[in-house]
Formats: sequence, structure tokens, C-alpha cells
Amino acid sequence: PFSLEERLINLASVPEAEGVDFDAMPPNSWLLAHVAWTEAEHRISAVNVPRPTAAILQIEPTTACLVVERRTSDKDGYEAVQLGLVEERPARVTRPLAGQFKKAGVPPVRRLMEFGLEADDNPQTGDEVKASIFAEQEFVDVVGTSKGKGFQGVMKRHNFAGGRATHGSMFHRAPGSIGSSAYPSRVFKGMRAPGRMGGERVTVKNLLVIKVDAEQNLIYVRGAVPGANNSYVAIRRAKRG
Repeated sequence: PFSLEERLINLASVPEAEGVDFDAMPPNSWLLAHVAWTEAEHRISAVNVPRPTAAILQIEPTTACLVVERRTSDKDGYEAVQLGLVEERPARVTRPLAGQFKKAGVPPVRRLMEFGLEADDNPQTGDEVKASIFAEQEFVDVVGTSKGKGFQGVMKRHNFAGGRATHGSMFHRAPGSIGSSAYPSRVFKGMRAPGRMGGERVTVKNLLVIKVDAEQNLIYVRGAVPGANNSYVAIRRAKRG
């Protein structure tokens, strides 16, 4: 629904967050959202918008981030809240889960995540969490699942340099030796080797919020976020540690 020009912001005009009292901010603020759109650097440069990349995180108009359940230390032994992303098409869930959603008065959701809270925070079941809980010029952490890249070799997975490409060396992209024969006669734990790459939980810390569109539930952050477009991410206020 947005053109390229409407989505881009002149990032050079956004100052660094100076004079922000991070101690005065609530320590635990969480939100579930979609990665609505990420602009690559070369496309940003093509329309004369300076680097770095801006990512747009959105709670779509047909969805809502709702409080499904509140965990308390008296009942559950810890303080937390369950957030669910209610989408236009209800999820098909098992009967036990359907009973949980019915008790909370929330439609069944596909994406349900639990986040820690402070004891004095008291969100109620059914409360809606909106993009407006975050403000411009503050820092957030974005948690998501990185793009899966399948089985990869050591050069792509671990940035090995590889062998020379000329003069018939016959050694180009292979991993090389993995240990000695006589001693220790084994492979040490943690040896870097080919294997499955990506598809892991990743937290990108300290991204600057450059714009919050409360009307359309959009959060613009400066920098890259994990995952592909239309994937799920969780946003929390950064600890700045």
C-alpha cells in the first residue's frame, strides 16, 4: 500500500538520541509485529536517501497484538505476559488451547510468545499493545528468526579464506585439516565445519527508532532486522548494555 517514496525517510536528518533518559523508561516493553518491508542499501542510494537501511515493522490493519494471559509469581512462580498476534483468519488450534483463548476472550492465534515483566507491571487479559508504546529517538532490540540458508560450506558459513584460485593448486573451497593423526588422534569439540546455516533465533540490539506511525501501527527502525519480509519479530525496549 506504500510507494517507495512514501516509505523512505531522509535518515541524515535524524539526529542521534541525545539527552534521552533511559532510566525513566519502562524496562520491559514488548510487541509482536511483522517485518513489513526492508529497503536494500543500493535502492536507497538510487533515490538519493543516505545510508543506512531502514526497516519497517508493522502490526497490519487486519491484525492486533493482544494480551492472552498474565503469569504471576503467586500462581506460576514468575512474572510474565503472553502476547498473541490476532490475524484476520483465525488459527486452528487444539481443544486445550481453544479453551485458553476462550477464557481470555481472545480469538485463536498462530503466533504466541511469552515475555518477562516486572512485578509492578499489570497488563490485563485482552489489552491491545500498539506501536505507540515506543517513541521516536529511543533504542529497541528486535528478536526474530534469521533467514535459512540451508547446508553451506566453511567459506560462506565461517568466512574461511579458501585456497588460491590459480596455478593448479587443486585446493579452493575445501575446509582443510581438522586435526592430527597420532596425537591427539581426535577432533576437538567446536571445530568449525560445513553445516546448516541460518534459521536461528537472532537478537539485533540497539536499533534507533526513527519514526512511529501510531495511526497505521508502523515502527521505522534504523538498521537491519532478522528474518525475511512478512516474518514475525518481537520488539523490546533496549537495555543499552
